[in-house]
Amino acid sequence: MAKAATKAKPADKASQGSGVKLEKGKWDSRKMPTVTPHLVVAGAAKAIEFYKKAFGAEEMMRLEGPDGMMWHASVLIGGSPVMLVDEFPGMGSVGPKALKGTPVTIHLNVPDADALVERAVKAGATVLMPVGDAFWGDRYGIIQDPFGHKWSVATHVKDMTVEEIKAAMPKMSDCGSSPEK
Repeated sequence: MAKAATKAKPADKASQGSGVKLEKGKWDSRKMPTVTPHLVVAGAAKAIEFYKKAFGAEEMMRLEGPDGMMWHASVLIGGSPVMLVDEFPGMGSVGPKALKGTPVTIHLNVPDADALVERAVKAGATVLMPVGDAFWGDRYGIIQDPFGHKWSVATHVKDMTVEEIKAAMPKMSDCGSSPEK
């Protein structure tokens, strides 16, 4: 008869969300926030270098297999963890380029969206939506990294209520309406 698995203790509330305190070179999944992006990348080691240049990422750890493939890596971007792995097509693990796109956009809140997008473009990103004043009170733009992942970048510039945001929505937009309406 199989031995019953020991139930893991959940991470304490202090380590959840913005209170993440990860230490470089150490791994403790209990210190990870509830939701953490885990990116599949064709060329994870190159992606880490791009994220360092473009976003100021700090590499926390990497585990390379004997074949040199990245089995697991972790970086911090603005204090938030992002995990990465190389593509392993035989296991159904492929990145956005193999899929010819991605429906996912990773969002970055930063002190200066314009400066971060400029830095990312210099590192090799492509602008999909130039940074501009958004109707919801942010400076906002979208870039794509050289590995196919999309990143939205925002800086809060104006406090607005939900009612003010709704009133500021472009009139020609169907934003928020469902296809049934």
